[in-house]
Amino acid sequence: QVQLVESGGGSVQPGGSLRLSCAASGSIFNINRMGWYRQAPGKPRELVATIVSSGFTNYADSVKGRFTISRDNAKNTVWLQMNTLRPEDTAVYYCNAFVTTTTRAQINFWGQGTQVTVSS
Repeated sequence: QVQLVESGGGSVQPGGSLRLSCAASGSIFNINRMGWYRQAPGKPRELVATIVSSGFTNYADSVKGRFTISRDNAKNTVWLQMNTLRPEDTAVYYCNAFVTTTTRAQINFWGQGTQVTVSS
């Protein structure tokens, strides 16, 4: 009923930048919260950043000052601008959306993930 499609992942050198995007489509009435999570090999999934409809943001301590999350409510799209990337940022990044569907169900949806690799 709702699909999230991520793009923008790739390989970059330490100190470089990358911009991820995620577009939601389907039976959407409203998206209250969107965010990005990441999972490195052998490690649990962790929150990177979230943003609610009002624009209020939340960031993991490890990315504060380096990453910026933004969204376009009308387009159901969220971006993650990643600057000053470090090797420890290497992970699969997943888009997440807490959605009120057209039938008024409230459900978390996940994207398929996009690989980000930071290495020299």
